[in-house]
Amino acid sequence: MLTRYAIFEGHLLPGQEDAFRQAVVNDLVPMWRQFPGQTGLRITFGQERDEGAPEYPLILAITYPDRPTMEAALEHPIRLSSRAATQAAIAGRFDGKIHHHVTEMLDFPA
Repeated sequence: MLTRYAIFEGHLLPGQEDAFRQAVVNDLVPMWRQFPGQTGLRITFGQERDEGAPEYPLILAITYPDRPTMEAALEHPIRLSSRAATQAAIAGRFDGKIHHHVTEMLDFPA
């Protein structure tokens, strides 16, 4: 399995924390859930970090069974729509950059 992370590195603008969270949950998650072939979607909102560590107000993780499925999802029209919606959701709320990482997951159940 592969998990593709979108890491929002930067900071939320003062007073925009609730609006940012609402935009992510109400506007973006429904779009991200439409990515074809994904087997799981998780979002995490940053709470605390070590002193001096970069700030990540949001990390999005979407899991796919394999690379061809992930690549097909990244080419799907819903992704283009979600990119535009993401830009609208973060405008005036988030100052930073978004970068992506693909990881191979090994699962060791408890």
